[in-house]
This record gives sequence, structure tokens and C-alpha cells, in this order.
Amino acid sequence: MGDSKPTITPMSTNTALDADEDGEAMDQKEFRKMIGSLFDQTGHSSTNKALCALPASLRTYHRQAVKRIFRYLKFTPELGLWYSSGYSLSLRGYSDADHAGCRINRKSTFGTCQFLETSLVSWSSHKQASVSLSTTEAEYIAAASCCSQLLWMKATLSDFGLSFERIPFLVDSTSAISVAKNPVLHSRTKHIDMRL
Repeated sequence: MGDSKPTITPMSTNTALDADEDGEAMDQKEFRKMIGSLFDQTGHSSTNKALCALPASLRTYHRQAVKRIFRYLKFTPELGLWYSSGYSLSLRGYSDADHAGCRINRKSTFGTCQFLETSLVSWSSHKQASVSLSTTEAEYIAAASCCSQLLWMKATLSDFGLSFERIPFLVDSTSAISVAKNPVLHSRTKHIDMRL
């Protein structure tokens, strides 16, 4: 890794980490050791999760995906989580999801993050339990997960004397926002209520 080229992202957006029967087989023990060394890197949980979910038939292609993460970490040592004092605390959350992103089972992956002022205090990345029938559904499920985490945080922080009148919550899907604002069951969204 000493003479490796820098990369600005830990994983390419078009990387497909599916079962790869072509190419040279890779030692599973070596692969798990490489992945294990990444678990203390908080900002890469979704990448680590994707790599850990790989099938038993590991190939050199999968090793290249892990090496890309190492190259990213080597050339971005200044990045990290920063917690500072002196701010009036506000709580806010973000959510996002893909639609049918997993090429194997077509399930969507969603992520959420919650901030106290400028400090990241909670984040998650999960594959949805069921297959979403639309981008709206995938985004709505992600928003529901983020909202439940924000409500839990609000209740927990109230035990410490902190209160929040409004909690900004950002979702990048206007259709999911419309469903949340007007939860009337429409023919295209009634199945979402049944699944949640």
C-alpha cells in the first residue's frame, strides 16, 4: 500500500459486490482480517456492512474493493468526527435510500444520521426488510426510521434537561414528504401502511 494511488471515496457507486465466480479465489481468513481492521472507522459502516455480507465465494475483485477503502483512509487522515462545546444545541436528522439497490434480492438500502448542532451523534445504514415497490416507499421507510431515532433521542435528551421545539428533518424525496404530510391511503401507497 506504500505506493498506492489516492482515492476520494471509499467505494465506487457502480461497484457490484455480488457473487463473482470468475477470477482467482481469495483466502476468506485474509479477507475477514482486512475487514475486521476497518470496524473502528465510524464513517464507513455502510461500506463495511456491504463487504461483510459477501458470499463465501470471495475473489480477487472483492480484495480490490477492500484495498480501495485502505487507499481512501491513507490519503484522508484529516477527516473524522469532531465534537466541540460552546454551541446552543439543536437536533436534526437526515435520511436517504436507494431503490432496489441490491442486485441479488432487489432490497433497498437506507441510511440515516442525526446531529446535535454540528456533531454527528447517531447514524445507521440498513438493508430494508422487504422489497420496496417504488422509490417513494424506500425513502418513506428510511424517513420513518430516522424519525423514530430522532424521537428516541428527544426523549432521552429531555432526561438531561434539554428540550427541542422543532426538529428539522431532511428527506430528499418530495413524494415521500407528500405521503408523510398527507397520509391518506392512496391506491399507490396503501401497501406501505401494511408493511410498516
